[in-house]
Amino acid sequence: MLIALENLMAARYQMALSLGFHIVLSCFGVAFPALIYVLHRRGIRNDDADALVLAKKWAKVAAVLFAVGAVSGTILSFEMGILWPGMMSKYGDVIGLPFALEGIAFFVEAIFIGIYLYGWGRLSPKVHLRTLIPIMLSGAFGTFCIISVNAWMNAPAGFDLDANGEVINVDPLAAMFNSAVWGQAAHMFVATYVVTGFLVASVYAVGMLKGRRDRRHTVGFTVAFAFAGIASIIQPFVGHLTGERLAEEQPSKLAAIELATETESRAPLVIGGILIDGEVRFGIEIPVLGSIVATNSLDGEVPGLDEFPPDERPPANVVHLAFQTMVGAGTLMAAISVWFWWRRRRHEDPFSPWMLRATVLAGGLSVVALQSGWITTEVGRQPWIVYRIMRVDEAVTTNGGIWISLAVIVVVYASMAYLAARVIRGMARRWRESDDIEIATPYGPSEEAPPVPSSRTAADGAE
Repeated sequence: MLIALENLMAARYQMALSLGFHIVLSCFGVAFPALIYVLHRRGIRNDDADALVLAKKWAKVAAVLFAVGAVSGTILSFEMGILWPGMMSKYGDVIGLPFALEGIAFFVEAIFIGIYLYGWGRLSPKVHLRTLIPIMLSGAFGTFCIISVNAWMNAPAGFDLDANGEVINVDPLAAMFNSAVWGQAAHMFVATYVVTGFLVASVYAVGMLKGRRDRRHTVGFTVAFAFAGIASIIQPFVGHLTGERLAEEQPSKLAAIELATETESRAPLVIGGILIDGEVRFGIEIPVLGSIVATNSLDGEVPGLDEFPPDERPPANVVHLAFQTMVGAGTLMAAISVWFWWRRRRHEDPFSPWMLRATVLAGGLSVVALQSGWITTEVGRQPWIVYRIMRVDEAVTTNGGIWISLAVIVVVYASMAYLAARVIRGMARRWRESDDIEIATPYGPSEEAPPVPSSRTAADGAE
């Protein structure tokens, strides 16, 4: 029993680390190609050399992040089978289709990233631009496939169990397109643009705060911020629509999110607060708002934790605080976005020091909101790995050595993050040094300094 508990905790920590690391990279895989597309198209249509330079530089950064994401994603796929063999051995046939499709999407994305990087100066401008389209589509589709597996864990479908508990009547498409998938996929898709846009904009904001206010910084900042700003304003509405299914399909998660100890109609919304000995302490209650948010009705009934046996209740404090952290961070990012566009509309300087500092803050908040959202999703499903069908402790491996593999994973991810940061910082430093000597070419600017002619070359030219 003690070994099983140790395995469970180690497996949870390892999976949480892998998911938390990979999820940020997956955001860039989905959204970054769209940002590059906008810059590249702008460069071609407006003969904007600065936009083309940025597109080329961003593509190189995207390639580095894709490589790191490929490694972490591969590790994650192996961990599903190694850490949770109870689930994968029983339900592998049910959820195998999206894993296979995600693999195809990954290879398509990798192929076209290579074509795009190699295509500078070798493909016609319009054909080269169009190579970004399959990158965008495959990145979005691959993420949809993985989200469908997680959504299936929250709303299992596409199979039946016989009298002996064996899986029968498998329908992979019904499993993939379960009742939770569209809401979760939409919420995650918008989140990728929030995270990618604000992180990229924050990099340029830091440069501008240091005095680098050239046109490339303002263009890079504006394009990235435009994506993030629009997405951050849309996201609360998408999140609300996504959460509407919880009252019917995952009431225990909703009870933990709302920190509702008892089922009640016209329930209040609790801001802050923690549950101590079955009683909510230190929270601020707003009457009726809980029912409105959860059920879109003044008289809507919000389920309470008392409806569920103690061993089937999620850790309410963790879920509640994670959810409120996500909402708080999302609200601040939306406010920063509105502030930026309000300043532009009033013809005030949109790149004021405080605006730039707020953007840097938004970059950090985007990651906080992303991680908090996934904590809400995953911890809120506990103690189930497949909601109300299989518990987490039934799925975890019985093999030893999980703590050792966790230590190895920590070292691997730390090393990858360090090396990726070194490579990207090195590229950025070389780009800054070459900015003053870039020259124009028929298609996009060259990032290399023109060669210095030798005496022999000069003599040949004179002849």
